[in-house]
Parts: sequence; structure tokens; C-alpha cells
Amino acid sequence: MTVTIFVVSLLAAMALGMPIAFALLASGIVMMLAMGQFDPQILAQNLVGGADSFPLLAVPFFMLAGEVMTAGGLSRRIVALAVALCGHFRGGLGYVAIAAAVLMASMSGSAVADTAAIGAILIPMMRQGGYQLGRASGLIASGGIIAPMMPLSIPFIVFGVTSGVSIGKLFVAGIVPGLLMAVALVVAWWFVARNEQVEPMPRASLREALRAFVDGFWALLVPVIVLGGIKAGVFTPTEAAVVAAVYSLFISMVVYRELKPSQLYGVFLAAGKMTAVVMFLVAAAGVSAWLITIADLPMMVADLLQPFVDSKILLMLIIMLIVVAVGTALDLLPTILILTPVLMPIVKQAGIDPVYFGVLFILNNAIGLITPPVGTVLNVISGVAKIPLDETIRGAIPFLIAHLLLLLLLTLFPALVMVPMRWFL
Repeated sequence: MTVTIFVVSLLAAMALGMPIAFALLASGIVMMLAMGQFDPQILAQNLVGGADSFPLLAVPFFMLAGEVMTAGGLSRRIVALAVALCGHFRGGLGYVAIAAAVLMASMSGSAVADTAAIGAILIPMMRQGGYQLGRASGLIASGGIIAPMMPLSIPFIVFGVTSGVSIGKLFVAGIVPGLLMAVALVVAWWFVARNEQVEPMPRASLREALRAFVDGFWALLVPVIVLGGIKAGVFTPTEAAVVAAVYSLFISMVVYRELKPSQLYGVFLAAGKMTAVVMFLVAAAGVSAWLITIADLPMMVADLLQPFVDSKILLMLIIMLIVVAVGTALDLLPTILILTPVLMPIVKQAGIDPVYFGVLFILNNAIGLITPPVGTVLNVISGVAKIPLDETIRGAIPFLIAHLLLLLLLTLFPALVMVPMRWFL
């Protein structure tokens, strides 16, 4: 009954057009009233407590770093390097989009930001080159969701705070699955781009490639500094966010000199707005998480999934199917905040490694960003490309299938995640 009240009230609030954070608060209040435990003071305490976490300080600084990289020319230089390396292949701008997505993913941690930045640069080039825009937009959107899987991932930070799993281990464990997403996209693009009637770009000379590398060298150092510092124990993931933001500011203003002091207010304001959205969502989810625990929902879910606890792979397959279904209706962060406290107890009971589960859980939620009808990233790239959403959805289908097949592969073979993680650590 409690589950029904929570789900119905949440869906009803969303159907009325409430933002997801307010919908979570509304469903929390309905649950408190149904349980006879409504108390405004407890509501306020859990609202504040939901966002009162030191690791969450990484969110505003990673947001700031992403905004600075776009405004300061770092993103443009990354794309230029990718063009120099693989723009000359048949369908070369598609491979450029994938390469740029991997490089950008290790610098910003936001699928929406990466998709918008890469799309703004590559879509005009692809339009001029005669590429089918729906397919090109679908590819860029599918590459953008690599960001949640790579170090600096904001979803990993939120999952780590919500579940108590080491954020540093999540960062490291996500590297190989993130690269495998890129490989899956390369295979899918090779398959669908064979019929693209476009002229390949001229091959860049060795001098041009070296010039592009040197020009983008300082931008490429961002993931090296962050990952190297975390692995060496120099700073925590939260402190790494500060390092990334300060380093990006320095490079943009002093080395590249593209970010002017007069632009700083706009950059900080944009980062602040995005941070406010994320943090209020986390705070609202803190109320729901507390009520989910009080209502003993994890035990109810555990009872439903109890027959599958003895088979880790079967349990993971069922959980992944549930998350895929939820991801079609909910955005990435709300899904993490709602499902993590429900699923983690059963995952631990089954003896599944929490880091491994976290990686597949975030991968699954990232795929939800390109899954209709919600598909946040699909909406972003449709706006950038100025094409109908249904055209983008059709173009993204081959790449969505590639990501789902990779998710199935990682579910069936956990060693693909765990062995590289142990090697890195």
C-alpha cells in the first residue's frame, strides 16, 4: 500500500507539471500524511540534511569547471584535435563526435553539457558536409551519455553520497565501461555510416595534427591531473573538483586568454543555476529517502526479489530491466535518488559488489537519457540541431541498441568491470 501511495502521488504530481524536486516533496508529504507522521519540522530537517554533505561540494565545482571549459575554448580545442586525428575517414565527423565525447567526458561529468558543447560545434559542420542530421544528432546524443561513466561524473558523486560507496572507486571502475561505450558507438556508426553519401574531410598533415595536439595539450591535462591526484592520494574527489575548476579558470584566462574577466559573472551564474537545480533535487530526495526507510520499502522490494537472490546474474538482469523501464519516464538524477536506497539493501544481501552495481546502475540511467519519451539529452541535441525530436529519436535507435547490448554484456560478465578496477587500484 505504501509503495502504491508513493508511486501514484509522485506520478500525479509530475502529471500536473510539477518539477521533479517539488513532485518528490509532494509525494513525501502525502506519504507522511498516510503514515500519520506529518511534521513540518521533520520535513525541514530532512530537506536540509539531504543536501548537507561534504562530498556534494564537488557538484558546484565540477559544474563551474564545465562552464569554464566551454567559455574558455577548451571544448573547441578538444573537438579540433579529434577532427585532426579521425576527420578523414568515411563518415569521419561521426568518429570525431565519438572521440570528442570521450575526451570531453573526462573533463565535465555532465551529459547535457557535453552534448550541447559538441553539438554546437559539430552539427553545423555535419550539415554542411551533407550528413543525415537525425542520425548525426542521435550519435552525438549517444556519445554525450559517456560523461556519467567517466571520472568527474556528477551521477557517480550523487550515487556515492546516497549509497555510501567510495566515489574514488566508482570513478576508477567507470573508466573501462565508458571506453567500451565509445567502442560500441564506433561499431554502430561504422555499420550505419557505410551508406552516408558524404565526402571525407582532407587528411590532416602530421604538422597540423601536432599543432592541434599542442593547442589542446593544456585541456587534455584536466583528467590527468584529477585522476592522478585521486589515485596518488593527493586529494579527494571533492577536492579534485576544486582543482579542476581552478585549473580550468587559469588555463582559460592566462594561457588561452579566451575567457575575459567581464565574462566571469555569466559563467559563475550559469554554474550556480545548474548547481541549484541539482542540489534542490538532492535535498528533496533526502525527504523521500528518509520516508522510504521509515516505511520499510527496501524490505518490501527485497521480499519481491527474494527468489532471485541466490543467482547474482539473474538478480542483476531483473534490476537492470526495472531501471530501464523507470529510465524511460524519469531523468537520471531523480532515478538515482529514488531507487538507490530501495535497491542497495537487496544488492548487499545478494553479495553483489556495490561498486560494480553502481557502475551498471549509472550506465543504465545514462542510457535513459536517450530513451524516449523523456530522453533529456535527445531534447537538448534536437534544440541544438533545430530538427524535430522524432527525427533525432529515429537516428539514435542504432546507438541505443549498441548501449543496451553493452549493458547486457557487462551484466553477464562482471569481470569486465571488476578486473580493470582492481588493476587500476
